[in-house]
Amino acid sequence: MTFRMLPMKKLLLDLKISRPGLWFPTIWIYLVPFGNQESFWTSCLFWLGLFFVTFPLNYLVYGLNDFNDEEADAVNDRKGNFLFGAKAPRKHLDGLLKKITLIILPFVLVFTYLSGVNMFLLLVFMILVNILYNFKPFRVKERPPFEILIQVGYVTTAFFATELNNLEMLPWQTLVYLSLFAFQAHIAGEIMDIEPDLASGKRTTATLLKRKNSKFLMLVILLLESFLVWYWFQDIVLASFLGVFALWLVLDVFVFFKDKPYTLPQMKLFGYAINLSALASMAWVLYSGNLLIT
Repeated sequence: MTFRMLPMKKLLLDLKISRPGLWFPTIWIYLVPFGNQESFWTSCLFWLGLFFVTFPLNYLVYGLNDFNDEEADAVNDRKGNFLFGAKAPRKHLDGLLKKITLIILPFVLVFTYLSGVNMFLLLVFMILVNILYNFKPFRVKERPPFEILIQVGYVTTAFFATELNNLEMLPWQTLVYLSLFAFQAHIAGEIMDIEPDLASGKRTTATLLKRKNSKFLMLVILLLESFLVWYWFQDIVLASFLGVFALWLVLDVFVFFKDKPYTLPQMKLFGYAINLSALASMAWVLYSGNLLIT
């Protein structure tokens, strides 16, 4: 029994490393180019690409992150679950780079075969961005504010979707909005990690600005997103959704939490709420196709 349980525990730990609770940005961005497509769900390429941007891609993104963040993760109370990620022992992390390579390489080969050299270059770029973000001498993740700006790399998920499924290139306005979406999502994570990052000596924009100023930065991005969605795409529904999120952040800063850190149950509640709101907004974006209209 023990012999059989051990591999299962390792598999579950690897799944935690990929942070299923944070898959929504890559899924959300992958789906955006399909907003004006009919019957896209009947394509095998669509489902293959969708699977890739769940576990495999996030195992690469967060696996490289965890490989270099053992000290910070060890003192981070929100880690150790499927929502926010694993607290993996060093022994498990030591074999992580090999496993990431074994999982990602077949997809690189298959997608290159299916879509050609442009896809190969795109996937290599996605890998290089994550190396620059995590590894010395670059380690952009500890060079604020560049650790936020490099989140624009998430937008390559949309390029991946268009290249794989032979879709039209997204309007530049959509790419700008998706970049802001990635910035905002990253800042939210940094705000929740201020205490463990400070304890481990990790420099981020949030540790430098402190909690309230980081929330104000996030608020500015949310308001800008809401305005641009309304101005560029005339999408009142998505703009209102972002506006409600911004209103909540105002209440967070001035009424409810102010400068206090969130408790673990509160962070988990926020995590589940964000995933539910992401699902609702994904459905709307696919139904309306508004983000593809300028």
